[in-house]
Amino acid sequence: MDISALKSIIEKEISSVSNIEQLEKTKISLLGRKGIISEHIDKIKTLDKEERKFFGRELNQLKEWTDKRFIELKRFYEDEEKKKRERATWIDITMPGKVPIVGKKHPITQTMEEITRIFLSLGFSVAKGPDIESDYYNFEALNIPNDHPARDMQDTFYIKKGVVLRTHTSPVQIRVMESQLPPVKIIAPGAVYRCDSDVSHTPMFHQVEGLMVDRHVRFSDLKGILSIFVQEMFGSNTPLRFRPSYFPFTEPSAEVDIGCVICSGKGCRVCKDTGWLEILGSGMVHPQVFRIVGYDPEEVSGFAFGMGVERVAMIRFGIDDIRQFFYNDIRFLSQF
Repeated sequence: MDISALKSIIEKEISSVSNIEQLEKTKISLLGRKGIISEHIDKIKTLDKEERKFFGRELNQLKEWTDKRFIELKRFYEDEEKKKRERATWIDITMPGKVPIVGKKHPITQTMEEITRIFLSLGFSVAKGPDIESDYYNFEALNIPNDHPARDMQDTFYIKKGVVLRTHTSPVQIRVMESQLPPVKIIAPGAVYRCDSDVSHTPMFHQVEGLMVDRHVRFSDLKGILSIFVQEMFGSNTPLRFRPSYFPFTEPSAEVDIGCVICSGKGCRVCKDTGWLEILGSGMVHPQVFRIVGYDPEEVSGFAFGMGVERVAMIRFGIDDIRQFFYNDIRFLSQF
């Protein structure tokens, strides 16, 4: 039995190890129950007494040496793995950190807040209502019964029979008038919903509607309020015009246009060469709406108006696709 030759074989096997996984496999092949050293220990039984004693001592020493080498190598590879993990997660605290993207208010939020600020300065207060409305508040109380052709103007989301996602914030006006006596002077900002989607429409958008009711409220009061709003929002030299229109809840009714802020009224692609941009609808509250909420149309009068916030923002910031507001593109939003 050549112990020196066996040691050389063991050293060669150990020297070929390059990682902790190989180390475990090599340890089993050398020190396991069926390993090389165990095979040689079994051969001692065939030797005479003196040889058994000598080779037994030599094999035990070799086994201890081999086991010690594995312990050392295991510690070495574990240290290497630890260093590798530390290098992978190491942070140089002397280096400047990543500059976070600073959040900004969305342009729709900015526009909504500016519209609200202007009307608050004119003595209006803010009123809110539910996004899920009954058919009564969304249509009937606004003089739009089931068979009214104006229903065709609304692309409505029906949740169930008699329950809808509100198509405008006008129901808030009805709820306010039901809950208080005149005078009333409120705006109703909020989200509204319609089945429509293209470059100028989205299924969810925002409106600000206004209502003023008192004795002797006239159409000229409506024109004065909206003139101040337009000058505050778009500039003091912005021209304004009223065009006759139709809404079932106002009579008379008017669409409101402003001089195109892109081309200064000269005509361009945005205003379709007309020099004008439509921004809202308005009119004197229909007497039937007053009767529905319990007001006497012989005693009080009032006006209402409504505007799309996205429409105002598109005009204000020169945006030609309403869908940009909902893409959450940081490059787009950071401009505002």
